[in-house]
Amino acid sequence: MQAKDSNPPDGGYGWVVVVSAFMVMGFTVAVLKTFGLFFVEIQQHFDELASSTSWITSVTIVVFHLGGTTRLPDEDHLSLQFFEHVSWPGLVFLNESMCFQSQGLHLKQAVRFTTSRIHLHQPSLAPVASSLCVQYTHRTVVITGGLLAFSGMVLGFFGLNMVWMYATTGFLQGLGISFSWTPAISIVSHYFSKKRALANAIASAGECAFAFMFGPFFQWLISQYGWKGALLIIGGIQLNICVCGVLMRPLASSCLPKARHCETETPPGNGASRTDKEDKSPIMHKTFNWMLVRRPEFVLYAIFGILAAMSFFVPPLFLVPLSYSLGIDESWTSSLLSILAMVDFGGRLLCGWYANLHVTKTIHLLAMTITLMSSSLMLLPLANNYLSLAIFTGFYGFFFGTTVAIHITVLADVVGMPEFDSALGLFMLIRSTGGFVGPPLAGLIVDIAGDYRAGFYMAGATLALSTGFLIILDQLQQRKKRGSKIRIKPEKSTLPYPSLHILKHQTRRY
Repeated sequence: MQAKDSNPPDGGYGWVVVVSAFMVMGFTVAVLKTFGLFFVEIQQHFDELASSTSWITSVTIVVFHLGGTTRLPDEDHLSLQFFEHVSWPGLVFLNESMCFQSQGLHLKQAVRFTTSRIHLHQPSLAPVASSLCVQYTHRTVVITGGLLAFSGMVLGFFGLNMVWMYATTGFLQGLGISFSWTPAISIVSHYFSKKRALANAIASAGECAFAFMFGPFFQWLISQYGWKGALLIIGGIQLNICVCGVLMRPLASSCLPKARHCETETPPGNGASRTDKEDKSPIMHKTFNWMLVRRPEFVLYAIFGILAAMSFFVPPLFLVPLSYSLGIDESWTSSLLSILAMVDFGGRLLCGWYANLHVTKTIHLLAMTITLMSSSLMLLPLANNYLSLAIFTGFYGFFFGTTVAIHITVLADVVGMPEFDSALGLFMLIRSTGGFVGPPLAGLIVDIAGDYRAGFYMAGATLALSTGFLIILDQLQQRKKRGSKIRIKPEKSTLPYPSLHILKHQTRRY
C-alpha cells in the first residue's frame, strides 16, 4: 500500500474532528464533574450513608482511569502534546519545545532523533481503549463508548439498589467515558501537527464549557423529572457521542500505529525501498518499563499523585450537599458548579501561558498551586452564605485549573523523555487508587462528623501533605544535579605551577 502523504492535514476536515472532540469532552467529563447534583437525591432515595453513596463516583473514576490512556502518534509522541486527566482530565497547555528545552534539545533535533533512531512499540499501561483504537478505528471506539455511557445512565434509571447503581452509573458510565474520551483526544493529534496546540485547546475546552451549562440544566431536570428521569434524559443526550464518533473519519493518509512502516514507492533503478533503508537503521523496540518503581523520584511523585487524587474529586461531589446544609436555595446551588467550571478553564489558560515563559521551575509552580488550592479547601467550610461559598469555590476552581495545566509537565521533568510513556501509564494506574479511595474516605469522615465541612478539611489536609512530597522530590533532584556537576568537572592538575605541568608532559615524551 502506498501512502499518499504522511503529514497531518492541519486543517480542513480536521476542524470537524476538533468540534466533535469538543462535544465528546462535554458529554463525558462534564457529566462526571456535575454528578454531585445527584448525590443528595440518591442518598435520600436509598437511605444510605455518604460513604456508601460516594462509591458510585469512585467506581466511575477508577474505571475511567484504567480504561484508557492516550498516547500520541509514534512520529512525535515525545513532544508531549498530550493531555491528561488527572484528576479531571484536562489539557496540558504546552508549546511543543517546552520539555525538550528542559533537556537541552531543540524540537527539530528531538523529532529528528525520534523518527530516525527510535520507534517505541509500546502500549500504555491502561490499554483497553488505546489498544482498541489501534486494532479497529477511533470512530468505532467512540461509538462504542457512547453506547456504554447511554446504557449506564438508562439502566441507572431503574435504581434497583445501591449495588445496581455501582454497576450502571458507576462501572458502565466510567467505561463509556473512557472509551469516548481516549480516542477523541488521540484522533485530534493525528489530524494536527503545527496547529496541534490550538486544536487540543479547543477540544479540551468542551469539558469546562459544558460543565458551565450542565450545572443549572441538570438541576432543572432533577426538579422537573426527579433524579431517575434526569438520568434517563442525560443518557439520551450522551447518545450524541455516537454522532460525534461517526464524524471522526479515519485519516487514511497518515501512518497510524497499526501501519507504522508505510511503504513508499521505489524510484526507478533503485532496488531498495525507502522503508528497507529505514529498517536498516538502529531501532529499539522498547517495552513497558516497570523498573520505574525503583526510582526514588518517580515513587515520590506517584505518592504525590495518590494524595492529590484523593482530594481532587471530593469538592465537586460534596459542594452541592454542603450548600444544601447551609440552607442555600437549589437554584443558586447549581450555579456553584458553573462558577467552578469557568474559573477552572481560566486557571488552565493562565498557568499554561505562564509555564511557557519558563520564569519559574515547573515543580516549584506546582507546589505553589497545590498549597494555594489546599488553603482554599481549608477556608471553604468557613463560608456561611452563598456569596462567601461562591468566592471560595472560585479560588479552589482556579487553582485546580492551574494544577491540571502543569502536573504532567512535571512528570516529564522527573523521569525524562525516554521513559515518559511508561511513566505516564504507571502514574495513571497508581493515581487511580487515590481517586478510588478519596470520595468514600471523605464520605466516611462526613458520616462520623455529621457535617459535610469535614470532607473539605480532609481534602485540604491531604493536599497539604502531598506538597511535602513535592518538596522532598525537588530537594532530591537538586542534590543529584549538584552531584552530576561535580562528577563532570574537569580534573585539575596537582602540580603547583603550570610550568612544572608542561615539564611533566615533556618528560613523558622522552
